[in-house]
Amino acid sequence: MKKFCNDPKNYVPDMLKGIALANQDKLKYIPDYNLIMRADIPQPNKVSIMQGSGSGHEPAHVMIVGKGMLDAACPGNVFAAPPPDYVYQTTKLIAGPMGVLHLLNNYTGDTMSFDTGRELAEAEGIEVRTVVINDDVAVKDSTYTVGRRGVAGNFFVIKAVGAASERGATLEELEKLGNRVVSVTRTFGVALTGCTPPAKGTPIFTLEEDEMEMGIGIHGEPGRKRVKIQPADKIIDEVFAIVADDLPYKAGDEVALMINGMGGTPISELYILYGHAHELAEKRGLKIKRHYVGEYCTSLEMAGFSLTLVKLDPELEDLLAAPAEAAIHIF
Repeated sequence: MKKFCNDPKNYVPDMLKGIALANQDKLKYIPDYNLIMRADIPQPNKVSIMQGSGSGHEPAHVMIVGKGMLDAACPGNVFAAPPPDYVYQTTKLIAGPMGVLHLLNNYTGDTMSFDTGRELAEAEGIEVRTVVINDDVAVKDSTYTVGRRGVAGNFFVIKAVGAASERGATLEELEKLGNRVVSVTRTFGVALTGCTPPAKGTPIFTLEEDEMEMGIGIHGEPGRKRVKIQPADKIIDEVFAIVADDLPYKAGDEVALMINGMGGTPISELYILYGHAHELAEKRGLKIKRHYVGEYCTSLEMAGFSLTLVKLDPELEDLLAAPAEAAIHIF
């Protein structure tokens, strides 16, 4: 294993400490709960928004804590759900008069932890609502989950509810908005390599030099099939059709199109993939109003990508365009 780390057991705390030190004026770090939160939360006129899930998917979720995005994130260890106490304590710390919205990627461990954390918080009079994100069209009832998995489409839910929260939306309104974004968001991923969790020290799965996994999960869960590598355009032909046919998206729809890197894919390759995906969208009569190319939800150093389509309406497009801040900086 070649990684820049110290004790693998401290991989996540060391990362969180670095995030906090790089953003001392805007973020607070509470090591007891792996908690990164905005320094100005809670606020009296704003619903607080949080997410947990496992580490290893950065910049999701701890690196997108900031105004107009998440108010807090309390991840577990790499590819492991946060303990219920992390969820409970984080909910308590960020709760204001307008309540707390939990954003939950659909994995069994996350569901159990967030259900328990929510129940404990509600027992203390904190109003909590939950949006379950399940945008992955690749498989149903996979290794880690019952139903479809939550993957890179998570970003659009965070961005929309984060913007609406800053504008004073109520907890009920944010719950409805989050569920609406989930209902129009679809994703499918492809992997060329596995990845190595620091505590494990060996790849979570392996592929032959001429193989790729279609429909991979962000924890290395099996996809739909393992096939020979093909040219980029042929891969996008198949992936785009799978995603676009699922809702389905139809001619005239206004959409957001994302090509998300899985952690080990050069940005140049992501743009090669995006270029053909853009052309296919136009051939279908889709109107691309917003595009995203980069790393939003990764799987450590996995070489691969996912493609996401979101059907837009004027309100959702406005929310996605709203100003936002995050711990990760691009300039």
